[in-house]
Amino acid sequence: MLSFILRRFLVLLPTMMVPLVLVFTLLHLAPGDPAAVMLGSDATPEQVNQLRITLGLNEPIFIQLIKWLKQLATLQLGDSIFLKQPVVNVIWEHSGITVLLTIYALIIAVAIGMLSGIVSAVFRNKPIDQIAMTGAMLGVSMPEFWFGLLLILFFAVDLRWFPVSGYTPLSQGVIACIQSLTLPAIALGLIQAAFIARITRSSMLDMFNEDFVRTAKAKGLPEKIVIFKHILKNAFIPILTVIGITMAVLMGGAIAIETVFNLPGIGRMMISAVSRRDYPLIQGIVLFISIAYIFINLLVDIIYTTLDPRIKFR
Repeated sequence: MLSFILRRFLVLLPTMMVPLVLVFTLLHLAPGDPAAVMLGSDATPEQVNQLRITLGLNEPIFIQLIKWLKQLATLQLGDSIFLKQPVVNVIWEHSGITVLLTIYALIIAVAIGMLSGIVSAVFRNKPIDQIAMTGAMLGVSMPEFWFGLLLILFFAVDLRWFPVSGYTPLSQGVIACIQSLTLPAIALGLIQAAFIARITRSSMLDMFNEDFVRTAKAKGLPEKIVIFKHILKNAFIPILTVIGITMAVLMGGAIAIETVFNLPGIGRMMISAVSRRDYPLIQGIVLFISIAYIFINLLVDIIYTTLDPRIKFR
């Protein structure tokens, strides 16, 4: 098992470098000067040029990339240009909100998505199946930020069940924290639940005509045992793949949702860093998201071997 995990990690590690190098290159090729943005419109060309030298922006992009990779190798991500704080500290301070939101949204997505998919597969081609799949199609087609605004309008403004925006830390109470994250989590999770529902239904339908299912039915096993122990268990690997992808997508979707709900997480910090051309902070956040993607994929691979031990020998 350890050798399998190590092999998978070594395969995934180069994947992390691709977005890092790509983002670094695009940032430095994009129009605009961070030094000019920092100093404002009243700065003289001499002041802008001096700040560029101080930040190392006057060097060729290849040299800047090599220096940044050396810093990355020593886990030195530099300081945020605007916040004047180490990038590691900024990410640590704001990542907890994004992680909580992602986990909350994932629970909603998996619970609703799998339940809808199972019901649709069991009652295939019946009205409940058509209703569930129509809802799934609408969910996949719905923009997250627009759905979030609708939730704010109805549940926060009209019914006043939840706060309109903002985040309540865990230190101020678990219930208050959950309330502040519920609408953002629903906005993220329900849309991804639609995708999980479709895959769950499709994977289970592929198993209904398998020999082991007919054998289980012939033995007189209760239908619930056949559905959950035989059909769902053998159809779970494709579903697990989608759940892993969903978690990564939720973390990416948090960028828009955190802006809509005014949550001080990594997503909102990324928007602020891009608008200010804060290179070190942008690169640090991309690194954080890349590491999260690798960890999620590695975790899914490990669960694969638990569900089907033959995988680690292939």
